[in-house]
Amino acid sequence: KNKEVEETDILFKRLFSLLSCVHQAADLDIQLSLTLKPKSDMSNLVFGSVFTDHMLTIQWSATEGWQAPHIKPFGNLSLHPACSCLHYSVELFEGMKAYRGPDSKVRLFRPMLNMNRMAKSAERACLPAFDQSELLECIRRLVEIEQDWIPQSESVSLYIRPTFIGTEPSLGVKKPTNALLFVILSPVGSYFSTGIKPVSLWADPKYIRAWRGGTGDCKMGGNYGASICAQHEAVDNGCQQVLWLYGDDHQITEVGTMNIFLHWINEDGEEELATPPLDGIILPGITRQSILELTKNWGEFKVTERYLTMADLCCALKEQRIKEMFGAGTACVVCPVGRILYQGEVNFLFIKNKLIKFKIN
Repeated sequence: KNKEVEETDILFKRLFSLLSCVHQAADLDIQLSLTLKPKSDMSNLVFGSVFTDHMLTIQWSATEGWQAPHIKPFGNLSLHPACSCLHYSVELFEGMKAYRGPDSKVRLFRPMLNMNRMAKSAERACLPAFDQSELLECIRRLVEIEQDWIPQSESVSLYIRPTFIGTEPSLGVKKPTNALLFVILSPVGSYFSTGIKPVSLWADPKYIRAWRGGTGDCKMGGNYGASICAQHEAVDNGCQQVLWLYGDDHQITEVGTMNIFLHWINEDGEEELATPPLDGIILPGITRQSILELTKNWGEFKVTERYLTMADLCCALKEQRIKEMFGAGTACVVCPVGRILYQGEVNFLFIKNKLIKFKIN
Protein backbone atom coordinates (compact mmCIF):
# COMPACT_ATOMS: atom_id res chain seq x y z
CA LYS A 1 0.00 0.00 0.00
CA ASN A 2 2.84 2.36 0.81
CA LYS A 3 4.23 1.76 -2.68
CA GLU A 4 0.81 2.48 -4.23
CA VAL A 5 0.52 5.70 -2.24
CA GLU A 6 4.01 6.71 -3.30
CA GLU A 7 3.28 6.00 -6.98
CA THR A 8 -0.02 7.90 -6.76
CA ASP A 9 1.78 10.84 -5.19
CA ILE A 10 4.36 10.84 -8.00
CA LEU A 11 1.63 10.74 -10.66
CA PHE A 12 -0.23 13.57 -8.96
CA LYS A 13 2.91 15.71 -8.84
CA ARG A 14 3.60 15.05 -12.52
CA LEU A 15 0.03 15.93 -13.44
CA PHE A 16 0.18 19.13 -11.39
CA SER A 17 3.52 20.02 -12.97
CA LEU A 18 1.98 19.57 -16.42
CA LEU A 19 -1.11 21.62 -15.61
CA SER A 20 0.86 24.33 -13.82
CA CYS A 21 2.87 25.16 -16.94
CA VAL A 22 -0.30 26.26 -18.78
CA HIS A 23 -1.61 29.79 -18.70
CA GLN A 24 -4.45 30.24 -21.16
CA ALA A 25 -4.55 33.25 -23.44
CA ALA A 26 -8.32 32.74 -23.45
CA ASP A 27 -8.31 33.77 -19.76
CA LEU A 28 -6.47 37.00 -20.53
CA ASP A 29 -7.81 39.91 -18.49
CA ILE A 30 -7.40 43.29 -20.22
CA GLN A 31 -7.54 46.60 -18.39
CA LEU A 32 -6.91 49.51 -20.74
CA SER A 33 -5.30 52.71 -19.57
CA LEU A 34 -7.63 55.70 -19.31
CA THR A 35 -4.86 58.10 -20.29
CA LEU A 36 -2.48 57.41 -23.16
CA LYS A 37 1.00 58.86 -23.48
CA PRO A 38 1.77 61.21 -26.37
CA LYS A 39 3.79 59.41 -29.02
CA SER A 40 7.41 60.55 -28.92
CA ASP A 41 9.41 61.84 -31.84
CA MET A 42 10.09 58.47 -33.48
CA SER A 43 12.97 59.86 -35.51
CA ASN A 44 15.10 60.57 -32.44
CA LEU A 45 14.61 57.60 -30.11
CA VAL A 46 17.22 56.60 -27.54
CA PHE A 47 17.17 52.80 -27.43
CA GLY A 48 15.03 51.40 -24.61
CA SER A 49 14.13 54.74 -23.00
CA VAL A 50 10.50 55.11 -24.13
CA PHE A 51 7.76 52.64 -23.16
CA THR A 52 4.23 52.04 -24.36
CA ASP A 53 1.01 52.40 -22.36
CA HIS A 54 0.45 48.78 -21.29
CA MET A 55 2.28 45.69 -20.02
CA LEU A 56 1.57 41.99 -19.62
CA THR A 57 1.95 40.23 -16.25
CA ILE A 58 1.49 36.57 -15.26
CA GLN A 59 2.02 35.30 -11.72
CA TRP A 60 3.14 31.76 -10.81
CA SER A 61 3.39 29.87 -7.52
CA ALA A 62 4.42 26.31 -6.71
CA THR A 63 1.12 25.71 -4.92
CA GLU A 64 -1.30 27.15 -7.49
CA GLY A 65 0.64 27.09 -10.76
CA TRP A 66 0.11 29.81 -13.35
CA GLN A 67 -2.52 32.46 -12.72
CA ALA A 68 -4.60 34.21 -15.37
CA PRO A 69 -2.56 36.62 -17.53
CA HIS A 70 -3.25 40.35 -17.29
CA ILE A 71 -2.72 43.24 -19.66
CA LYS A 72 -2.82 46.43 -17.63
CA PRO A 73 -1.55 50.01 -17.69
CA PHE A 74 2.24 50.27 -17.65
CA GLY A 75 3.50 50.83 -14.13
CA ASN A 76 5.96 49.94 -11.40
CA LEU A 77 6.24 46.47 -9.89
CA SER A 78 5.89 45.84 -6.15
CA LEU A 79 8.48 43.31 -4.94
CA HIS A 80 9.49 41.97 -1.54
CA PRO A 81 13.03 43.13 -0.64
CA ALA A 82 14.14 39.49 -0.26
CA CYS A 83 13.06 38.39 -3.75
CA SER A 84 15.55 35.92 -5.23
CA CYS A 85 15.80 37.94 -8.45
CA LEU A 86 17.21 40.87 -6.48
CA HIS A 87 19.78 38.88 -4.51
CA TYR A 88 20.82 35.94 -6.69
CA SER A 89 19.89 37.04 -10.22
CA VAL A 90 17.22 34.35 -10.56
CA GLU A 91 15.87 35.90 -13.73
CA LEU A 92 16.05 35.91 -17.50
CA PHE A 93 14.77 37.96 -20.40
CA GLU A 94 14.17 37.88 -24.12
CA GLY A 95 14.42 40.43 -26.89
CA MET A 96 12.20 40.35 -29.97
CA LYS A 97 10.71 42.85 -32.38
CA ALA A 98 7.50 43.73 -34.19
CA TYR A 99 7.67 45.59 -37.51
CA ARG A 100 5.10 47.40 -39.62
CA GLY A 101 5.44 46.34 -43.25
CA PRO A 102 4.79 48.31 -46.45
CA ASP A 103 1.26 46.85 -46.40
CA SER A 104 0.73 48.43 -42.93
CA LYS A 105 0.45 45.02 -41.28
CA VAL A 106 2.37 44.42 -38.05
CA ARG A 107 4.49 41.29 -37.92
CA LEU A 108 6.68 39.65 -35.28
CA PHE A 109 10.03 38.28 -36.47
CA ARG A 110 10.28 34.50 -35.84
CA PRO A 111 8.81 34.78 -32.31
CA MET A 112 8.61 31.04 -31.61
CA LEU A 113 12.41 30.89 -31.72
CA ASN A 114 12.45 33.43 -28.90
CA MET A 115 9.88 31.42 -26.95
CA ASN A 116 11.99 28.29 -27.33
CA ARG A 117 15.16 30.07 -26.21
CA MET A 118 13.30 31.59 -23.28
CA ALA A 119 12.09 28.15 -22.19
CA LYS A 120 15.67 26.83 -22.24
CA SER A 121 16.88 29.80 -20.18
CA ALA A 122 14.03 29.20 -17.70
CA GLU A 123 15.05 25.58 -17.27
CA ARG A 124 18.65 26.62 -16.58
CA ALA A 125 17.49 29.23 -14.05
CA CYS A 126 15.16 26.74 -12.30
CA LEU A 127 12.17 28.92 -13.17
CA PRO A 128 8.89 27.14 -14.01
CA ALA A 129 7.97 25.80 -17.42
CA PHE A 130 5.40 27.75 -19.42
CA ASP A 131 3.28 27.14 -22.49
CA GLN A 132 5.19 28.84 -25.30
CA SER A 133 2.23 29.13 -27.68
CA GLU A 134 -0.07 30.56 -25.01
CA LEU A 135 2.54 33.12 -23.94
CA LEU A 136 3.10 34.13 -27.54
CA GLU A 137 -0.64 34.63 -28.03
CA CYS A 138 -0.71 36.91 -24.97
CA ILE A 139 2.21 38.89 -26.43
CA ARG A 140 0.39 39.18 -29.76
CA ARG A 141 -2.62 40.65 -27.97
CA LEU A 142 -0.39 43.16 -26.19
CA VAL A 143 1.28 44.19 -29.46
CA GLU A 144 -2.13 44.51 -31.11
CA ILE A 145 -3.25 46.91 -28.38
CA GLU A 146 -0.04 48.95 -28.73
CA GLN A 147 0.27 48.88 -32.53
CA ASP A 148 -0.08 52.67 -32.82
CA TRP A 149 3.43 52.84 -31.35
CA ILE A 150 4.81 51.22 -34.51
CA PRO A 151 5.16 53.81 -37.28
CA GLN A 152 5.36 53.13 -41.00
CA SER A 153 9.15 53.31 -40.99
CA GLU A 154 12.10 51.15 -42.00
CA SER A 155 14.20 52.54 -39.15
CA VAL A 156 11.77 52.13 -36.23
CA SER A 157 10.34 48.95 -34.72
CA LEU A 158 8.68 47.86 -31.49
CA TYR A 159 11.11 46.11 -29.16
CA ILE A 160 9.45 43.42 -27.04
CA ARG A 161 11.05 42.54 -23.71
CA PRO A 162 9.62 39.42 -21.99
CA THR A 163 11.17 39.08 -18.53
CA PHE A 164 10.92 36.22 -16.04
CA ILE A 165 11.94 36.68 -12.40
CA GLY A 166 11.99 34.64 -9.20
CA THR A 167 9.94 36.45 -6.56
CA GLU A 168 10.08 34.13 -3.54
CA PRO A 169 10.64 36.31 -0.44
CA SER A 170 13.52 34.31 1.00
CA LEU A 171 17.27 34.74 1.38
CA GLY A 172 17.84 31.03 0.79
CA VAL A 173 19.73 30.12 -2.37
CA LYS A 174 17.23 27.71 -3.91
CA LYS A 175 14.68 27.09 -6.61
CA PRO A 176 11.99 29.77 -6.23
CA THR A 177 8.42 28.87 -5.30
CA ASN A 178 7.06 32.14 -6.69
CA ALA A 179 7.75 33.82 -10.01
CA LEU A 180 6.54 36.64 -12.22
CA LEU A 181 6.60 36.75 -16.00
CA PHE A 182 6.05 40.19 -17.48
CA VAL A 183 6.37 41.83 -20.89
CA ILE A 184 7.04 45.49 -21.66
CA LEU A 185 7.30 47.20 -25.05
CA SER A 186 9.55 49.99 -26.29
CA PRO A 187 9.59 51.74 -29.69
CA VAL A 188 13.21 51.80 -30.85
CA GLY A 189 15.40 53.05 -33.64
CA SER A 190 19.06 52.19 -34.03
CA TYR A 191 20.77 50.60 -31.03
CA PHE A 192 23.89 52.71 -31.50
CA SER A 193 23.81 56.50 -31.32
CA THR A 194 25.86 56.55 -34.54
CA GLY A 195 23.05 54.82 -36.43
CA ILE A 196 24.05 52.09 -38.87
CA LYS A 197 27.62 53.30 -39.28
CA PRO A 198 30.42 50.76 -38.67
CA VAL A 199 31.14 50.16 -34.99
CA SER A 200 34.44 49.92 -33.14
CA LEU A 201 35.30 46.88 -31.00
CA TRP A 202 37.68 46.49 -28.07
CA ALA A 203 39.23 43.04 -27.64
CA ASP A 204 41.21 42.13 -24.54
CA PRO A 205 41.40 38.58 -23.12
CA LYS A 206 41.72 39.76 -19.52
CA TYR A 207 37.92 39.75 -19.37
CA ILE A 208 35.89 36.59 -20.06
CA ARG A 209 32.17 36.71 -20.76
CA ALA A 210 31.35 33.00 -20.48
CA TRP A 211 32.81 29.51 -20.17
CA ARG A 212 31.72 25.98 -21.01
CA GLY A 213 29.26 24.62 -18.48
CA GLY A 214 28.15 28.14 -17.52
CA THR A 215 25.18 30.21 -18.66
CA GLY A 216 26.71 31.97 -21.66
CA ASP A 217 24.16 30.39 -23.98
CA CYS A 218 21.22 31.65 -21.89
CA LYS A 219 19.74 35.13 -21.95
CA MET A 220 20.18 35.93 -18.27
CA GLY A 221 20.69 39.36 -16.79
CA GLY A 222 23.76 38.24 -14.86
CA ASN A 223 25.63 37.70 -18.12
CA TYR A 224 25.05 41.31 -19.08
CA GLY A 225 25.53 42.91 -15.66
CA ALA A 226 28.94 41.27 -15.38
CA SER A 227 29.94 42.74 -18.75
CA ILE A 228 29.37 46.39 -17.86
CA CYS A 229 32.85 46.90 -16.39
CA ALA A 230 34.51 45.68 -19.60
CA GLN A 231 32.06 47.71 -21.69
CA HIS A 232 32.99 50.83 -19.72
CA GLU A 233 36.68 50.15 -20.35
CA ALA A 234 35.96 49.71 -24.06
CA VAL A 235 34.35 53.15 -24.14
CA ASP A 236 37.32 54.61 -22.26
CA ASN A 237 39.51 53.21 -25.04
CA GLY A 238 37.41 54.87 -27.73
CA CYS A 239 35.39 51.79 -28.72
CA GLN A 240 31.65 51.13 -28.70
CA GLN A 241 31.50 47.43 -27.87
CA VAL A 242 33.53 44.55 -26.42
CA LEU A 243 34.71 41.74 -28.69
CA TRP A 244 34.80 38.85 -26.24
CA LEU A 245 37.72 36.43 -26.49
CA TYR A 246 38.13 32.99 -24.92
CA GLY A 247 41.02 30.66 -24.14
CA ASP A 248 44.77 30.87 -24.50
CA ASP A 249 44.43 31.10 -28.29
CA HIS A 250 42.08 34.11 -28.00
CA GLN A 251 39.09 32.58 -29.75
CA ILE A 252 36.61 35.12 -31.09
CA THR A 253 33.21 34.42 -29.48
CA GLU A 254 30.73 37.30 -29.72
CA VAL A 255 30.29 41.03 -29.27
CA GLY A 256 28.50 42.55 -26.28
CA THR A 257 25.12 42.76 -27.99
CA MET A 258 25.73 40.77 -31.17
CA ASN A 259 26.87 37.49 -32.65
CA ILE A 260 29.88 38.01 -34.90
CA PHE A 261 30.38 37.04 -38.56
CA LEU A 262 33.48 37.08 -40.77
CA HIS A 263 33.14 37.16 -44.57
CA TRP A 264 36.57 36.33 -45.94
CA ILE A 265 38.77 34.18 -48.11
CA ASN A 266 39.74 31.38 -45.75
CA GLU A 267 43.06 29.55 -45.40
CA ASP A 268 42.14 27.21 -48.27
CA GLY A 269 41.37 30.05 -50.67
CA GLU A 270 37.59 29.63 -50.38
CA GLU A 271 35.12 32.47 -50.04
CA GLU A 272 33.48 31.79 -46.70
CA LEU A 273 31.03 33.28 -44.23
CA ALA A 274 32.15 32.07 -40.81
CA THR A 275 30.73 32.48 -37.32
CA PRO A 276 31.67 30.81 -34.01
CA PRO A 277 29.79 27.57 -33.22
CA LEU A 278 27.18 27.08 -30.52
CA ASP A 279 29.29 25.32 -27.90
CA GLY A 280 27.73 26.77 -24.76
CA ILE A 281 29.79 29.95 -24.71
CA ILE A 282 27.78 32.19 -27.04
CA LEU A 283 24.11 33.09 -27.25
CA PRO A 284 22.16 31.22 -29.96
CA GLY A 285 20.94 34.37 -31.70
CA ILE A 286 17.74 34.44 -33.74
CA THR A 287 19.28 36.85 -36.26
CA ARG A 288 22.39 34.65 -36.35
CA GLN A 289 20.31 31.58 -37.18
CA SER A 290 18.38 33.50 -39.85
CA ILE A 291 21.56 34.73 -41.55
CA LEU A 292 23.02 31.22 -41.60
CA GLU A 293 19.82 29.78 -43.10
CA LEU A 294 19.54 32.52 -45.73
CA THR A 295 23.16 32.43 -46.87
CA LYS A 296 23.19 28.63 -47.06
CA ASN A 297 20.13 28.80 -49.30
CA TRP A 298 21.87 31.33 -51.55
CA GLY A 299 24.64 28.86 -52.29
CA GLU A 300 27.01 31.68 -53.32
CA PHE A 301 29.83 30.88 -50.90
CA LYS A 302 30.77 28.48 -48.14
CA VAL A 303 28.89 29.02 -44.87
CA THR A 304 30.55 27.59 -41.76
CA GLU A 305 30.18 27.50 -38.00
CA ARG A 306 33.81 27.26 -36.91
CA TYR A 307 36.31 28.47 -34.36
CA LEU A 308 38.13 31.69 -35.24
CA THR A 309 41.04 33.17 -33.34
CA MET A 310 42.59 36.62 -33.29
CA ALA A 311 45.65 35.05 -34.93
CA ASP A 312 43.41 33.93 -37.82
CA LEU A 313 42.02 37.43 -38.12
CA CYS A 314 45.43 39.13 -37.92
CA CYS A 315 46.86 36.84 -40.61
CA ALA A 316 43.88 37.37 -42.91
CA LEU A 317 44.05 41.13 -42.46
CA LYS A 318 47.74 41.25 -43.32
CA GLU A 319 47.07 39.15 -46.43
CA GLN A 320 44.05 41.30 -47.43
CA ARG A 321 41.65 38.33 -47.27
CA ILE A 322 38.92 40.04 -45.25
CA LYS A 323 35.82 41.07 -47.18
CA GLU A 324 33.76 42.22 -44.21
CA MET A 325 33.19 41.66 -40.53
CA PHE A 326 29.78 42.34 -39.03
CA GLY A 327 27.64 41.71 -35.98
CA ALA A 328 24.04 40.54 -35.87
CA GLY A 329 21.36 40.65 -33.19
CA THR A 330 17.75 41.60 -32.52
CA ALA A 331 18.61 44.98 -31.04
CA CYS A 332 21.44 45.85 -33.45
CA VAL A 333 20.02 44.01 -36.50
CA VAL A 334 23.09 43.75 -38.80
CA CYS A 335 25.95 46.11 -38.03
CA PRO A 336 29.31 46.37 -39.85
CA VAL A 337 32.55 46.43 -37.90
CA GLY A 338 34.79 49.38 -38.74
CA ARG A 339 37.60 49.10 -36.21
CA ILE A 340 39.12 46.64 -33.73
CA LEU A 341 41.50 47.58 -30.93
CA TYR A 342 43.24 44.39 -29.79
CA GLN A 343 44.98 44.34 -26.38
CA GLY A 344 45.50 48.08 -26.67
CA GLU A 345 48.21 47.55 -29.29
CA VAL A 346 46.96 46.25 -32.62
CA ASN A 347 44.63 48.61 -34.43
CA PHE A 348 42.56 47.52 -37.44
CA LEU A 349 40.65 50.13 -39.44
CA PHE A 350 38.23 49.18 -42.23
CA ILE A 351 36.76 51.60 -44.76
CA LYS A 352 34.36 50.29 -47.41
CA ASN A 353 35.32 46.70 -46.52
CA LYS A 354 39.01 47.32 -47.19
CA LEU A 355 41.77 47.31 -44.60
CA ILE A 356 43.14 50.85 -44.48
CA LYS A 357 45.30 50.56 -41.36
CA PHE A 358 46.96 47.66 -39.64
CA LYS A 359 49.42 48.85 -37.07
CA ILE A 360 50.97 48.29 -33.68
CA ASN A 361 50.42 51.39 -31.54
